[in-house]
Amino acid sequence: MKASTIFLLVLLCATHSASADIDRKRLARIDDLLNQYVADGKIAGAVVRIGHRGRVVKHDAYGMQDIEAGVAMQKDSIFRIASQTKAVISVGIMMLQEEGKLLISHPLSRYMPEWKDSTVAGSNDAGEDTIEPAKRAITLRDLLTHTAGIDYGDGPSWREAGINGWYFAHRDEPIRETVRRMAPLPQAAQPGERFVYGYSTDILGAVIEVASGMPLDQFLKQKIFNPLAMTDTHFYLPNTKTARLATVYSASDDTIKRTPDASAMVGQGAYVVGPRKSFSGGAGLLSTASDYGRFLDTLLLGGRLDGQRIMGRKTVDLMTTDHLRDVDFRPGSAFGLGFLVVDDVGATGEAGSVGNFGWGGAYHTTYWVDPVEELTFVYMTQLLPAGGLDDSARLRALIYQAVD
Repeated sequence: MKASTIFLLVLLCATHSASADIDRKRLARIDDLLNQYVADGKIAGAVVRIGHRGRVVKHDAYGMQDIEAGVAMQKDSIFRIASQTKAVISVGIMMLQEEGKLLISHPLSRYMPEWKDSTVAGSNDAGEDTIEPAKRAITLRDLLTHTAGIDYGDGPSWREAGINGWYFAHRDEPIRETVRRMAPLPQAAQPGERFVYGYSTDILGAVIEVASGMPLDQFLKQKIFNPLAMTDTHFYLPNTKTARLATVYSASDDTIKRTPDASAMVGQGAYVVGPRKSFSGGAGLLSTASDYGRFLDTLLLGGRLDGQRIMGRKTVDLMTTDHLRDVDFRPGSAFGLGFLVVDDVGATGEAGSVGNFGWGGAYHTTYWVDPVEELTFVYMTQLLPAGGLDDSARLRALIYQAVD
């Protein structure tokens, strides 16, 4: 075969691969699904953003941003992303490791000495409550993998200290002070022994402040948000953007209702009017589907987007590798440094690829990245509680049925 013929065949194959990986007509089935959820009163509205190889292939808004005010959902509506904040903070920690300012193998007490002698709650053979010393020091890696043993303040001493639940926006104190007050309170498990979801990433946010010498909001803006042009991602909204904040609803009796304005976990929250002091690394950010999608595209592309590199490719690889090993987690899934990572598609029961990584937020937002199919997915809505709604799983199925 002539060299020119071989070149032509290679070119044709490359062209086909680049243009036929996502069937846009089949992807449009998402519109019918979400419009039906809106019509049935399951959600008020939503925004979907899908990226492929760093390019946006779908970005659409559905339903209402605020039903009572008659405001339609827009592509640039702003959402409370709660625990999707954790991925951003985890990236920030790894950036500091790349700068030589910390190592994730270091003990937490190296940056916050008050955590040197941590304790663990338990019980004795008589069923009496006990408090015992931790068997070893908590490391930054423990915090990244949620194996530090720290929950969301379920114990009585945590409640007495006023530290309970993931919501921080109402707090009239800096995050560093809240984390300082956590230190003497007993953990829920020994470090390294169990996956315990809780304040670990809030603590990492305080570590970023110590290691970088910058307030957390300024660090994120300078190191991540500005380079990636994430112009609508904030802990608290500027006054010029408050009209774009989506309203929170709750699932109730086969319908939805607006949550109270009061600053609480199940409410609109103090993201516009309030102390504006606590930068919660675990659940504090607000963002748009576009901004968060750019963040995910950066991870998909090995830490670089539009000529801006925020971290190295091998660091992204490290973050999306199983770090739990022998610690029990969900069937078919492991946990890396800030993300759930799929390691057995059959065990998850959902379409996808081995290596798919992602997470979600309390207001029913979700995201994932598929490095094999080169896909990023962001789904933004505001529903708390969601009442067992299956929209995220259905959206995943509709995305993968469109992969050619």
